[in-house]
Amino acid sequence: MSSEYFYDPIQPELLYRHPSTSYKLESSYHRHNAYEIFLFLKGHVHFYVDHRCYPMRRGDLLVISPDEMHRTLILDETEYERITINLKKTYVSQLSTVLTNLLSCFDHRPQGTGNIIHLQDDQLNQLLYWTQQIERYASYNIFGADVRTNAAMAHMLVLINQWFQHNTFVPQDIMPELVRKTMQYIDKHITQDITLGILSEEFYMNSTSISRQFKKHTGLTLRSYILGRRIELAKLHLRDGMSITDACYQSGFSDYANFIRSFTKIVGISPGKYMKQRREAEASPFSQQIIPNNIMP
Repeated sequence: MSSEYFYDPIQPELLYRHPSTSYKLESSYHRHNAYEIFLFLKGHVHFYVDHRCYPMRRGDLLVISPDEMHRTLILDETEYERITINLKKTYVSQLSTVLTNLLSCFDHRPQGTGNIIHLQDDQLNQLLYWTQQIERYASYNIFGADVRTNAAMAHMLVLINQWFQHNTFVPQDIMPELVRKTMQYIDKHITQDITLGILSEEFYMNSTSISRQFKKHTGLTLRSYILGRRIELAKLHLRDGMSITDACYQSGFSDYANFIRSFTKIVGISPGKYMKQRREAEASPFSQQIIPNNIMP
């Protein structure tokens, strides 16, 4: 996989996957246009969310919002099994009620923190029961299968929200301090000029060491990370109604043509098309629900 930061768009309203991997793999930081539920079942894996890194244990459950970058690092050829569910905001909103906001576990916490809990055996069994129901009915093309899939998903989201509301789990964060501080510095100064020389002076370290450590633990070059964060800021400005030109320069870009090329490469569409899609989505907030019937093994 490329070392470049990338944006991985999710097309269906609900995308369920239960893959198993038996080879070493290193993914780069990426984001989706959907929420993600990640249940770890087996393997030797580190999971990264923004500035944090967690060594995974069976029963670890993560919730990830569209604004949070994440990646997995498979450390050896031990079988790696997990369940991932991607959910569009419109889909979860339709399952929610005035009294029960099923997006709470994703949205009502500081970004990059509070993502993970560890399930006890009884909780894990409950969650696996509902994932089995989703896997069963989402693969059927029969009358009522979509209703049963939605009901199972609603049950699961209620449980997950309850567990996160009463969570006291303190996860082990093994992100090296140098890498964390580097990411935090970049995020804080993203609209300014950031070079290896500046980072070297900031942290009193050799620039080569900073660069190597950053690439080792993020899968990204410093340039890729900075570019990705600037694009994310530009998207935020565009969503707020800022013009493309202003979004370019207010996001740390000094060259307009480079901004257009970079935005289109990372997001997959031009800034102009991105703005158009956002306006159309706001005009029609509830898109057609799509339940996939091709579940990955």
